[in-house]
Amino acid sequence: MEKQVKDADAALAGLQDGMTLMVGGFGLCGIPENLIAALVRSGAKGLTCISNNAGVDDFGLGLLLKQRQIKTMIASYVGENAEFERQLLSGELEVQLTPQGTLAERCRAGGAGIPAFFTPAGYGTEAAEGKETREFDGKMYVMERWLRADFSLVKAWKGDTNGNLVYRHTARNFNPMMAMAGKVTVAEVEHLVQPGELDPDQIHTPGIFVHRIFQGANYEKRIEQRTVRQRA
Repeated sequence: MEKQVKDADAALAGLQDGMTLMVGGFGLCGIPENLIAALVRSGAKGLTCISNNAGVDDFGLGLLLKQRQIKTMIASYVGENAEFERQLLSGELEVQLTPQGTLAERCRAGGAGIPAFFTPAGYGTEAAEGKETREFDGKMYVMERWLRADFSLVKAWKGDTNGNLVYRHTARNFNPMMAMAGKVTVAEVEHLVQPGELDPDQIHTPGIFVHRIFQGANYEKRIEQRTVRQRA
């Protein structure tokens, strides 16, 4: 199966309005910049996006919010995006806030074929409203459902044309579990190499989970908030 595609636009072939997307990254670290830009160009509407957060106003998923392309956001943290806040408070955007560990496990469960699991996170709070709860060994737990997506969009440091991926440091974040949970998983990489060039012991996501791969370009790798101490 040929997995290498020309660019981000080709990688999104088959994208339609109303689809569910998983988008890797944590803040702006490890986000698939080229694929997000291609999503904006596609003009797809009514999307459900599953991601740790919604980027910032002028970068990351914030670009999709700005174009009103996202209908529902399933996320853990949204504090850096003023447009997100405005759309949420005005009722333009449906939001499902999920504890961060729960979000990661819901994605992992989707890839592992586990339809539901129990977690103590969120019990007794609004996060548990409408969900089944159960006691195990004297402690209360909340049942959470798996998450799966029509497209999973991830970003890796290196990859080969068979789809094997290597992430770099904290840019790994949500990418590995999301790569497992998409009907179509698309990976953009900074360095695309030939099969055999990656050390098998260093591969984080096996190529069996990746359907399309391309080499990205012009990465900005923005930092949300840069905090440094003053010089002496």
